[in-house]
Amino acid sequence: MGADSGSGAAPGPAVSWRKVLWERQPFPDNYVDRRFLEELRRNEGLRQYRYWAVVQEAGLVAQQISCVALFLTLWLYMEQGLLSPSTLLWTGLLCALLGYGLYQALAPRGDSDNHHRTRWSDLQSASIFLSFTFGFSPVLRTLTESVCTDTVYAMTALMLLAHLVAFPYAHPSPPGSLSLNAALFASVCLASRLPGDLHTSGGLDSSSSPSSLHTFTMLCWALLVFALWPCLLQRLRDCAPWVFGCVCVLVGVCGVGGLGSLWPGGAVLLAALLGTVTLLCPLLLIRLQSDKDNIQGPWDEAEIREDLTHFLH
Repeated sequence: MGADSGSGAAPGPAVSWRKVLWERQPFPDNYVDRRFLEELRRNEGLRQYRYWAVVQEAGLVAQQISCVALFLTLWLYMEQGLLSPSTLLWTGLLCALLGYGLYQALAPRGDSDNHHRTRWSDLQSASIFLSFTFGFSPVLRTLTESVCTDTVYAMTALMLLAHLVAFPYAHPSPPGSLSLNAALFASVCLASRLPGDLHTSGGLDSSSSPSSLHTFTMLCWALLVFALWPCLLQRLRDCAPWVFGCVCVLVGVCGVGGLGSLWPGGAVLLAALLGTVTLLCPLLLIRLQSDKDNIQGPWDEAEIREDLTHFLH
């Protein structure tokens, strides 16, 4: 449709066209005048990104992928008998205490959540969770006994992928319910395929079922990595941005190094994935911004710009 276009010939200049619908005019319904394209606007409100700012935001995605890799590395160490569940459990407890102390130290002085929630209530919540988790561990470790191992591994991969997709990267504290539940379900699946604590004359019997301590340890570490760690990371992101960047790099290095100690090929793939997410994808985003071409004009839907809040009272 061009200027002065319509289904028929437009009347002469004696009659002026007005852009109204409530008045009958001697013009076709699809008629527009020469001012139609004068109101064309391109890329209105286009946001310009800086490369290193985008890299810093992409670091949160990379570190979450590294957290999944670290969790799988811990499971591989337990599955191969290189790390006992008791050692891993005490290490997790120490990390939780250090992380809680750092979280409290970084809390703003005017934080209302700090006043309403005391350390005693935090201790009560942790005790209730640990008690219920340890009590239900004998039940949880038998949930997938009748499922073949290949199916369990496929479900684990699917749940960890769902965790990464559904994770609230914009504000990871607290983590989303779908993301956290997917990670916990994956930890239950992995715990069911750990070797048991029954010993034979030749060593660990790999055909025995996992003990309740294995399941309890996996669930505790799943909560530590996928629920508590994002809360501390969000606090670092708000209070110490430069520390946040260093922590993301450190988590990525630990993820690649831990996986490389057991599977060098997987470490190479993980490093390539982290480099793509952190460095290549932000560069691609900025390069594609120059090709963006959005047009706005009088053909768009009408926008009410008047403040209508006084009608709500």
